[in-house]
Amino acid sequence: MSVKKAVCIMSGGMDSTLAAYMMRDEGYELIALHFNYAQRTQKKELESFHKICKALDIKEPYIVNLDFFSQLGDSALTDKSIKIPTRGIEEGVPVTYVPFRNGIFISLATAIAEKEGAEALIIGVVEEDSSGYPDCTQEYISSMQGSINLGTKQDTILEIKMPLVHFKKSEIVKEAFKRKVPLELTWSCYQSQEKACGLCDSCRLRLNGFKLAGEIDPIPYV
Repeated sequence: MSVKKAVCIMSGGMDSTLAAYMMRDEGYELIALHFNYAQRTQKKELESFHKICKALDIKEPYIVNLDFFSQLGDSALTDKSIKIPTRGIEEGVPVTYVPFRNGIFISLATAIAEKEGAEALIIGVVEEDSSGYPDCTQEYISSMQGSINLGTKQDTILEIKMPLVHFKKSEIVKEAFKRKVPLELTWSCYQSQEKACGLCDSCRLRLNGFKLAGEIDPIPYV
């Protein structure tokens, strides 16, 4: 019986880490994939990714450098001349949105999945807590699945799984605790690599999720 494989796009954050653990528990052999895209917290996210891969016993993860995102700019995550918002969750598409990031990530993950003979591609998008990012919706990701299967070999049939897409952040925290996911290894802050700022959109969403779940966040904050 052949082993079913899944390419997991893993940022080092809480959502993608839980998604990877969920797929492992479903019996998939995980192929971990991380992108360095010139983001402010690139070093910390990569460090977290390596620690999570070790915890999952993933021996040969993929790490892909996408420095061109800094040339594209137009995002506070990749352009340091644009300030990270710290006054609460923004309405509409926030300045931390990186143009078509998930589309590019999925395209490259598809190439790796085809090479590795994987049958699933895992992405930890969360529709409700996505801060208005247009590339984090179920409708968008589902449409990408159709496109990638049209553009790959006939015997390549990939399913994009997004196990957290309808979760609230508090539900993610509860599910992570239930599955004993090492949340202390994960990182969510948009702007700090030593102690999380606690003020950016990502920190606010994470902290509120822990609060509503009745749990204590194990990472350090300023």
